Amino acid sequence: MNLFQLIKSDYRKYRKYGGHFFVIVFFTQGFWATFQYRIAHYIYTNIAWKLFRLPLLFSTLMWQKTIEILTGISIASSVKIGHSFYVGHFGGIIINAKAIIGDNCNISQGVTIGVSGHGEKRGTPILGNNVYIGANAVVAGKITIGNNVLIGACSMVKDSLPENAVAMGVPAVIISQNGSKGYI
Repeated sequence: MNLFQLIKSDYRKYRKYGGHFFVIVFFTQGFWATFQYRIAHYIYTNIAWKLFRLPLLFSTLMWQKTIEILTGISIASSVKIGHSFYVGHFGGIIINAKAIIGDNCNISQGVTIGVSGHGEKRGTPILGNNVYIGANAVVAGKITIGNNVLIGACSMVKDSLPENAVAMGVPAVIISQNGSKGYI
């Protein structure tokens, strides 16, 4: 997908949850952060000529920091995020620069997707498609989260999860195979 299509897919996702153009564009902090990320990621991955790349990356970094201060949402330009990404609520969201997030994913407030582990197990998560992460959850380490996974609020995920898993707790354990259907 090109930049415009990605932004449009994100916007459609916000519309799905009941927002109108004016509300989404001017009052929805999650959309601001996602929009800024899309522009910064495009520059990060597509502009190679240093004469343009460095000033543009610096300006998008300043824009990112402004969005981060206003919204409490930190998404680095190097993160890989698929289409139809949705940040449900304001604040406390940190996504590590090396994280990979699939298509059609939702995250709630207070979510951290970060680095953890020692030696060969040190790294960042790879999230599949249609993943829902509840409020204040932490997903950390060199793990893979399968497609259609639901991670419950206040959970700490440190191990990989198979497709369609529903996981909760600290540390998170699989409580069912009902997946994220109905939450996305």
